Amino acid sequence: MDELYMGRCIMLAKLGNGNVAPNPMVGAVLVYENRIIGEGYHQYYGGNHAEVNCFESVADADKPMMEKATLYVSLEPCAHYGKTPPCANRIITEKVKKVVIGCVDNFAAVNGKGIAILQQAGIEVTVGVLEDDCKKLNKHFFTFHEKNRPFITLKYAETNNHFIGNISNERLLITNNITNTWVHKIRSEHTAILVGSRTVIKDNPTLTVRLWTGKNPVRMVIDKENNLPKNLHLFTDKNATITFNTVSQAENGDKKLIKLAAHLPILTQIMQYCYAQPFQSILVEGGSQLLQLFINENLWDEAIVITNKKLCIPVGIKAPEWKQRWLQNSYSFGSDAIAIYQNKP
Repeated sequence: MDELYMGRCIMLAKLGNGNVAPNPMVGAVLVYENRIIGEGYHQYYGGNHAEVNCFESVADADKPMMEKATLYVSLEPCAHYGKTPPCANRIITEKVKKVVIGCVDNFAAVNGKGIAILQQAGIEVTVGVLEDDCKKLNKHFFTFHEKNRPFITLKYAETNNHFIGNISNERLLITNNITNTWVHKIRSEHTAILVGSRTVIKDNPTLTVRLWTGKNPVRMVIDKENNLPKNLHLFTDKNATITFNTVSQAENGDKKLIKLAAHLPILTQIMQYCYAQPFQSILVEGGSQLLQLFINENLWDEAIVITNKKLCIPVGIKAPEWKQRWLQNSYSFGSDAIAIYQNKP
């Protein structure tokens, strides 16, 4: 039964996707005699954590059962004061007799401390139920704290003969409307989105989630000489844009110029900046040279490759080349075949 209730925790946690970063997605379920008497999830950054929402959902008639209930939570309860008080303390206050945890929180301020607090209070604690699934749920969060950099997702669309664009400045439309909507959902799940200057000149993109409900990622563009035209969407709309360059440092509302050292590796500097913000995840959407740079430096965690099986062009900009990658999942929307790869098996 533990896996059943932990599965429910994961389902609840996913409801917070795109709204809780840099906090992790967490779900919680309170069970008494094989009956769920309360459940909740972390809904938005700065709001109540899953455990608190779970406790507050319990009906008055069921509150006397809380002391005899088991709390299931997908991630170790926090043990520190952040935007909210420690959840471990709240669990002790509610006198829950047992806590079942999906996985340990690797954030330094927690990382086993929440478990220790519960055990010291005499609460029975079980750890590791559906552990892999709980870790995958928060892959951005775990990678950020383990590697001291954002989770990197590479994404591009290609023709069936492996071109990602026209040689001219004419935009090549590869994916269909359903795929485009799905891509906007993926954008909403990332903190930031990164492109190169050539992509901005060719496509004049907005890089928003206008086809989906969710937060727009912080838009980032690499423009070493800072000479992109200032009438482009990235610089004229109301959404945040960061321009990495080697010329100047400036800030004008949501538009920022971040000066990088010309003699140091550019991706290393961008990773350091994003880690400090903190930007927990970056979706890299091109162009080909930028994607290839991430691949060559082995600086990526997941790759989304969309292939239109019915589209071929005689010449064009070649898709990035890979030395190795491992297929994680695949599906299709019409003629668009989507393959999701991971860096390591």
